[in-house]
Amino acid sequence: MATSVPTRLVSAALIAASLATLPACAGRTEGKDVAYVARDVESLYAEAQRRLDRGNTVQAAALFDEVERQHPYSPWARRAQLMSAFSYYIARDYNKSIQNAQRFLSIHPGNKDAPYAYYLIALCYYEQISDVNRDQKITEQAQTALREVNRRFPQSEYAADARLKLDLVNDHLAGKEMEIGRHYERMGMWLAADIRFRNVIEKFDTTSHTPEALFRLTESSLALGIPEEAVKYASVLGANYPGSKWYEKAYKLVQKHAEGVTAS
Repeated sequence: MATSVPTRLVSAALIAASLATLPACAGRTEGKDVAYVARDVESLYAEAQRRLDRGNTVQAAALFDEVERQHPYSPWARRAQLMSAFSYYIARDYNKSIQNAQRFLSIHPGNKDAPYAYYLIALCYYEQISDVNRDQKITEQAQTALREVNRRFPQSEYAADARLKLDLVNDHLAGKEMEIGRHYERMGMWLAADIRFRNVIEKFDTTSHTPEALFRLTESSLALGIPEEAVKYASVLGANYPGSKWYEKAYKLVQKHAEGVTAS
């Protein structure tokens, strides 16, 4: 009788970053012998597992897919769906991994391994996050998927890891807002810059970018002719980050351009 996803697979998911460094090329060089051959479900599953254990991840995924295709009504088929998704994840074929995990959830929404499937989807998006100079659609998808894991399974080990990753995702998104805001600032588009910097302190106030955002708001407020707002942001900066270079710069700026002005 097939059981749920193996414990070692669950543990592997929580150290996915290191697992993702396994060579994905092995499956490419040995992937020619997974053509359809009818065989019993136990043998087929065992062979897929053997390929995965050896790092032949693409091959393993194809064989796990064969388990479901040849034995769709077997209890092993459900198990193979997630193992296939995991194998594709390790092979860095994130689209196929997401597709298989989503299909598992559409067929078995209440299964006890559903938390793992949601988590695997989140990992696939997370691994694809690009630098802040590029479009952040994938980053936003990672954020949504990680939040879903935390919302649905707040007490699980997956949620604990999702919360850690959400901090990094939020920092990344805040970095993108800062990059755009600084660009507007250089162009002299102070109102547009101000909006981006306010996004950081309103949506990502726990990230590493908050001190700079408060300083930039001090700058933009002065440029927009609102010195009392500049004083306010500088005061918040001083109260929360008194030793930071950004407070020192904000203090000098206010002293020079808004001396005697009180915060609104």
